[in-house]
Amino acid sequence: MTLSTPQKLVGITAAAGLLVALAGCGSAPDEAGGSGAPEAGGSDFTPCLVSDEGGWNDRSFNQSAKEGMDRAAEELGVRSIEVESTTENDYAPNLETLVSEGCNLIVAVGFKLAPATVASATANPDIDYAIIDDYADTDFDGETDAPNIKPLVFNTAEAAYLGGYAAASWSAEAGVNKVGTFGGDKFNSVTVFMDGFQLGVEKYNEDKGTDVGVVGWDITAQDGNFTGGFTANDTAKQVAQGILDQGVDVILPVGGPIYQSAAQAIREGGRDVLMLGVDSDLAVSDPTVADLTLVSIQKAIDVAVYDATIAAEGGDFSVEPYIGTLSNEGVKLSGFHDFESRLPAGLVDELTALQEAIVAGDITVDSPNSP
Repeated sequence: MTLSTPQKLVGITAAAGLLVALAGCGSAPDEAGGSGAPEAGGSDFTPCLVSDEGGWNDRSFNQSAKEGMDRAAEELGVRSIEVESTTENDYAPNLETLVSEGCNLIVAVGFKLAPATVASATANPDIDYAIIDDYADTDFDGETDAPNIKPLVFNTAEAAYLGGYAAASWSAEAGVNKVGTFGGDKFNSVTVFMDGFQLGVEKYNEDKGTDVGVVGWDITAQDGNFTGGFTANDTAKQVAQGILDQGVDVILPVGGPIYQSAAQAIREGGRDVLMLGVDSDLAVSDPTVADLTLVSIQKAIDVAVYDATIAAEGGDFSVEPYIGTLSNEGVKLSGFHDFESRLPAGLVDELTALQEAIVAGDITVDSPNSP
């Protein structure tokens, strides 16, 4: 893989519905449009953020992380530095650049940055680090590999359980009785969505005596359909098409921008098929697919990054892992937006009851990929 064009560092202070009632590497920093240096007498704290190859405009976890960092920087009155990666080759150089810029906190967006983040944190023990969707446990001994890294992880199986239940209800109401899912790559932070989705479908079948099938994932075998990456391309479209060809009327693409490929396949197919979004509220973050998005399985990545940044500036940074759950609203189901008036009767109340049972511990969403 060749090194991408040098990426741009940007100084930022830009500010960054209804919920189901459920709860460059290399170039010099570009201050254009940013706040520049903090005001005299203000904090000299510099929070920094590095994306994975999906980039800031993925309408998913990178964008959400950036929104959280932007909000914290604006509130603190400081200059943040945010560097975008476009290939895996960018990760280590981008982290080195942020270290050279004097960053006090560096947040790495995504499990793919784990090895580079561990190396950077080990070499720079006086800098606070956080990483999204990973424990930075590259040797798999059950412990984070550097003492200055805070994991920001999410038990998205809980929210995906609600999403799977909603998808099954929609499909059963339409008389199709078949839903599907596929992922970008076979990593825990991807398959945890797929586990929860299937378990939610199974719960619906158990409650309603139906037989809604799931295409694209088998939780027992831990095997399913993947694109091999997190790029919206022909491969992702072909994988999505393979799921659609099996007759599903709801599909869950898990992997940032690959939802765009699913949307293209749906539109070209001409069938009445809906998607579920992941990470952000997709109908809001990308209105061009609002007419295809039934509901989204959200992770409050923005809140986790915001909280870590505020804590680091205040001297209260802790490396104790943050785990987002339904209980702490780190994960949740979005609203149904344009589809709210078309939902099967009683679905919202059923979802509310399910969420309350999960929070109370009466239902355990048993995914082998939960953090």
